[in-house]
Amino acid sequence: MRGGAVLITLVCLSAAAPAPAAAQDTASQRQDTARRDSVPPPPPTPAQDRYMSGLRTASRGIAQLKDGLERVVRTRSASDSLKQKAAGRRLGGLCGAARGFMASGRAQMLPTAYDPPSRIAARQLSQQIDSLIAYAPTCERTATRRPGQVADRLTDLLRKYEAAVASWRTAVGLPNR
Repeated sequence: MRGGAVLITLVCLSAAAPAPAAAQDTASQRQDTARRDSVPPPPPTPAQDRYMSGLRTASRGIAQLKDGLERVVRTRSASDSLKQKAAGRRLGGLCGAARGFMASGRAQMLPTAYDPPSRIAARQLSQQIDSLIAYAPTCERTATRRPGQVADRLTDLLRKYEAAVASWRTAVGLPNR
């Protein structure tokens, strides 16, 4: 009987021995990860600050586009053609105002402010803003006559812009909202 109890004790001790070492390894890995996560990113360079400032300015214009687009979308379901035409006229005016904000902001957004991995996302974001700027004159001219077609095209361009912003924020290390 006594030999059986010793054998059970030895088996229990040998099975339990590796567990504390594994627990210590896991704890040290968590501490290493916590140290890496707690290290703040380096402050942005002046060129990166300029890029972000330009993006804020361009975003003001994009907010105007979204406002005009929302007005057109709301009137689409209504059968009142006067309201649709007024919403289209408003969208055309907002396209003109938005182009000024987007162009002045885009001028500050040089993708070379970022290192190569992030530079690709910065360039793609700049290109999406360029495409919105390029479409703004067409929007101004045709939004009153064909608000639905302009709204569809703007919706597509804005979707691509939002995807580029999310990609850029991820590449730079900013949280996506």
